[in-house]
Amino acid sequence: MPPEIIVGNNQSRTEIPEAWLTLLEKGGALAAAEILARHVAAEDAPLHDHECIEVALVDNETSARVHEQFMGIEGETDVITFHHGEIVIGVEVAFRQAAENGEPPLRELFRYIVHGLLHLAGHEDEEATDRERMEAAQEPLVARLWPELG
Repeated sequence: MPPEIIVGNNQSRTEIPEAWLTLLEKGGALAAAEILARHVAAEDAPLHDHECIEVALVDNETSARVHEQFMGIEGETDVITFHHGEIVIGVEVAFRQAAENGEPPLRELFRYIVHGLLHLAGHEDEEATDRERMEAAQEPLVARLWPELG
C-alpha cells in the first residue's frame, strides 16, 4: 500500500490555497503508488517502509538553512529529501522555476514531490547519468498524473 502524503504549508510569503494542498496530497499519493509499482531503484529504498510521507513547503530562508545544515551547501534549493520520510520544498524556488519554464506553479510543486518520492525509492541525481535516469522516471509521471490534478 502506498504511503499517505501530508503536505504542510510552513511558509507565508507565497499564497497557496487550501485546495492546492489537497490536490498535492492526492497527486503525491498517486505518484507514490506508481513509483512503488514501477520505479523503485533499490530494494532497500526507504519508500517501502513509510506509511506516511510529510511534505514541508518552506520559504527561501528555511530552505537555505536546511540546505546548509544537512547538505553543507549554502543557498536555498528546490527539494531536499530525508530518508525518514520528509520532503522539504522551497516554494519560492518552485514558483520562480515555474515562471521561468512557463509551468503552472502547482505542477512545479507536484514535480518536486515526485522528485522527492523518487529519491525515497532509491534514485540519485548527483551524477549526470543518474540525473538522466531519474528524469526519465520523473517527467512521464508528472505528465501522466498532472491532468488528474490540474
